[in-house]
Amino acid sequence: MTPSARREWPVPVLLILLSAVPVIAGGVRLGDLGSGGPVTPENSRFFADPVPVVLHIVAVVPYCLLGALQFAPGLRRRRWHRLSGRMLVPLGLLSALTGLWMSLAYPLNEGEDVSLTLIRLVFGSAMAAAILLGFAAVRRRDIPRHRAWMIRGYAIGLGAGTQVFTHLPWVLFLGQPDGTVRSVLMAAGWVINLAVAEWAIRRNPAGTGVRAAAAAPR
Repeated sequence: MTPSARREWPVPVLLILLSAVPVIAGGVRLGDLGSGGPVTPENSRFFADPVPVVLHIVAVVPYCLLGALQFAPGLRRRRWHRLSGRMLVPLGLLSALTGLWMSLAYPLNEGEDVSLTLIRLVFGSAMAAAILLGFAAVRRRDIPRHRAWMIRGYAIGLGAGTQVFTHLPWVLFLGQPDGTVRSVLMAAGWVINLAVAEWAIRRNPAGTGVRAAAAAPR
């Protein structure tokens, strides 16, 4: 691997590592549902109505992993970027919409309150809107706006990974959070991701790597 190639991979690798949380959790959830147990008070809602959670996992796992590779400039300059992008739009929309479906269809667990549902609805809707705006932008050949909206949508999609880190200090020192505290810690994961996304967008507003991809032969 050349020095330039090595320099472009740290961000995708870090994003894949952050994706490991939803990917592993989703795999465990599918395994539990496929094997028929064990059923607990926390997961009984998924056994009662598995369709939304199964669709969500099937969409969010490839969305997280393929999305991370979109941040590799070398891949953006190849046809792979467009091909994977055509998969990421429906996968991202399915992830967001099934997240909204679960927020409305599943009862809250013990220790959760309605504020968490509202927060999930806000960020799930924002993710779907960002992906649609990104898709509309690329149809207009507005590559910088396409890049910005897709980064925002992906940042929201990775919220589950960051939420581990927003919860961890509280769990270690104060125990399992509940009620409003849990809602705030969940929201913090999404807010942190969006803040990092906005920094990345403004740090490279022209999207030089994406411009090169747009100029490449189709």
